[in-house]
Amino acid sequence: MKTLLIVSHPDLINSGSQQYFLSSLKGNDKITVHHLETQYPDGKIDVAKEQALLREHDRIIFQFPFYWYSSPPLLKQWQDVVLEAGFAYGKRGNALYGKEFGLVLMIGVAEREYQAGGTELFSINELTKPFQAMAHKTGMIYLRPLTIFQFGYLEEEQKMDLLIKYWQLLTMENDFSLTTREKWLIAQLKNFIDQNSDSPNARIFIYAVDLIEENRNTIDGLQMVFDDMYD
Repeated sequence: MKTLLIVSHPDLINSGSQQYFLSSLKGNDKITVHHLETQYPDGKIDVAKEQALLREHDRIIFQFPFYWYSSPPLLKQWQDVVLEAGFAYGKRGNALYGKEFGLVLMIGVAEREYQAGGTELFSINELTKPFQAMAHKTGMIYLRPLTIFQFGYLEEEQKMDLLIKYWQLLTMENDFSLTTREKWLIAQLKNFIDQNSDSPNARIFIYAVDLIEENRNTIDGLQMVFDDMYD
């Protein structure tokens, strides 16, 4: 699976939250990071180029700061000109059909405020309805969004937890079962081992892989016992 990460941020270099997540993707050949403001500083979008990128990838992710309950202006412009009739919808407009679509939102207000009775009144699910509708109209499968609230106030452990969820959104099969998450984690560990075979930490990761696989075999064995008992 190849993922196209479309990032929109007018001042990406000076955004600590954006840099924290994007810097973790360096060297990953299965993820294409596409920053719109860098590509199109004059705002003139190459529609044919963008449509070709969309065709080449299986999962499309929009990543942006949540400005006034929506995206920065260049991403909205991108939607207006790239997702045109005949390509994304309408007669013969099935280029995106069956692809997966998700959101990564950087939000400056506390999560508790996005609900009835909070200062923002509406939930993130309600406020992102236009993106859900876009996915529906183009035939894409809408994934659960990753919402990152008040990044600058988070503890390091909380940031790392979000980073794992970020990697999962970008690279893991759309199935959050324990088995799928285990397979995904093993693949990440083995990839690290392959790229860092001389590192003293490699043996720790090898041990972790063996332990996860051993536990999976134990769980599978127990499942077989339960299945026999209630068959």
